[in-house]
Amino acid sequence: MEGTIVSHLKSRVSGGSYLVDQISANDAFFPEALTDEHKMIQKTAKQFVTKDVLTKRKEIESQDFDVVVDLLKKAGDLGLLAHSVPEKYGGLGLDKISKGIVGEQVGRSGSYGVAHSNHTCIATLPITYYGTEEQKQKYLPKLASGEYIGAYCLTEPEAGSDAMSGKTTAVLNEAGTHYLLNGTKIYITNAVFSDTFIVYAKVEGKHFTTFIVEKDFPGLSLGPEEKKMGIKGSSTRSVILENCEVPIENVLGEIGKGHIIAFTVLNLGRFNLGSACTGGAMGVLELAVSHVLARKQFGQTLSSFGVTKEKIAKMTARIYASESLQYRTSYLLENALHGLDDVADSRIVAAGMSEFALECAACKVYGSETLDGVVDEAVQLHGGAGFISEYPVEQMYRDSRINRIFEGTNEINRLLLTGQFLKKCLKGELPYADAVKQAFENLSSSHCSGDRVFEEVIESIRSTYLVLVEYARRKFGQDLETQQEVLIKLSDIAIHLYAAESVVLRHQKINSDSEVRKYVVETVLEESINQVLLNVRQLEQVLIPPEDKMKKLVYAALMNHGFSDPIHRNRRIAERVYRDGSFASF
Repeated sequence: MEGTIVSHLKSRVSGGSYLVDQISANDAFFPEALTDEHKMIQKTAKQFVTKDVLTKRKEIESQDFDVVVDLLKKAGDLGLLAHSVPEKYGGLGLDKISKGIVGEQVGRSGSYGVAHSNHTCIATLPITYYGTEEQKQKYLPKLASGEYIGAYCLTEPEAGSDAMSGKTTAVLNEAGTHYLLNGTKIYITNAVFSDTFIVYAKVEGKHFTTFIVEKDFPGLSLGPEEKKMGIKGSSTRSVILENCEVPIENVLGEIGKGHIIAFTVLNLGRFNLGSACTGGAMGVLELAVSHVLARKQFGQTLSSFGVTKEKIAKMTARIYASESLQYRTSYLLENALHGLDDVADSRIVAAGMSEFALECAACKVYGSETLDGVVDEAVQLHGGAGFISEYPVEQMYRDSRINRIFEGTNEINRLLLTGQFLKKCLKGELPYADAVKQAFENLSSSHCSGDRVFEEVIESIRSTYLVLVEYARRKFGQDLETQQEVLIKLSDIAIHLYAAESVVLRHQKINSDSEVRKYVVETVLEESINQVLLNVRQLEQVLIPPEDKMKKLVYAALMNHGFSDPIHRNRRIAERVYRDGSFASF
């Protein structure tokens, strides 16, 4: 494996552009376009997870961290830790599509996947993109091979979502050779077996800065293992810094610019989490299908009942949507980040890593809520067995819950999405005024032509979002950023738009006449419209004056789309899944 697999990318789509206009299907990438090399990586990762990780489920769940470390080192031997490290530093230098593929496969493994993804993403990428040449030469080869395992230390007892309020300090010693770090970081993944820690501290108590800290530096110690609801196989401890001596050459990036590293790297962490959750949901669906095909009630298998088929179909459609937006985003990230690991100007690097922050937030929220919804239904389909630890779905249920908290809570990500969209518009990066004008016109002349129904659904959702954002902007002005309830609901519409549009673009690009694939698209769009309507019902009462005709126009646009008979449609989807025995890209 060598170089960047996708070297022909030509897309120049800017971050957040999906909110103002629909892109061409040619500017999107989906699993059907995977190269032979992508498929080889996928096969390697899947075999590793199936044969090596899942067979150690009991040992991992019982917190035998030696097993976890051995698996991480084996992953290193297979190249599964090296995808995002440049070749010149011992990595494979692969594209972000490959990163997503590996993340998706290890996401099937629960807590091992958490340890693996944390290491390859937020514990390694800060050095990959912001490290000096000396730092890269020293650390990246060992992180790529698994000789070193990494951790990321941002959260503190009084600084969770508000990371900048952290109290950890860094003071230069009298000799000018080391910074002395003091403070406590909490909930640190991989803590007990990590060799390197990406630590954030305030130099002289005010300049937020990033440091590379090694486990053997004097003054670093660990708290006891946390007793967690789930992901037990990933170590979680406090990292305690008491005059911890960090050489000045281990400052990562510029003093006072640590927040840039923290937040831009977390964008990729959110994308990676979305991939892992999507893969986890695929694995859960396989368990659910296997169970309903075997389990009998009232003289027939659970799989034969209509309600079961509806659940399986909706689980499948939701996973299909999550998969679609993940691969679409991986393509966009590759465009933005290709070559930046060799760029010395941190401003250029930060701009590239921030370009698709909105899309990465959508990946994190949609992916984590997909997994939560799918695993909840899987437990329900298992009945009482789903509550028994002997069955893997019980552990998967517990493991899934953290994902809505990791990498910024889903609430924080929703607040950021629309807020960042408006900031990009204010800077002139997106054509807000023209898009809003077009949105009002679209809703005023909304109709369903019959031959473009999928595209018209997307246009209706996008126009609804823009019109509601404009009403919110008019009503609250600069105070809109304080209206959290409004921002969260607006962003929820934006996230469902991104997922639904990704599915439609995928359908356009494949140009398939598969009836079942069409049914999956319809189920995704129907569910998306339902979720959008829930938000519209609350927002229009707050934002749109009672006498304004736009209220009726919004509802008319969203409800003016007819799909095929949902009972027949979902039964056909489920029967296809039963035939394959797993999630399949139809």
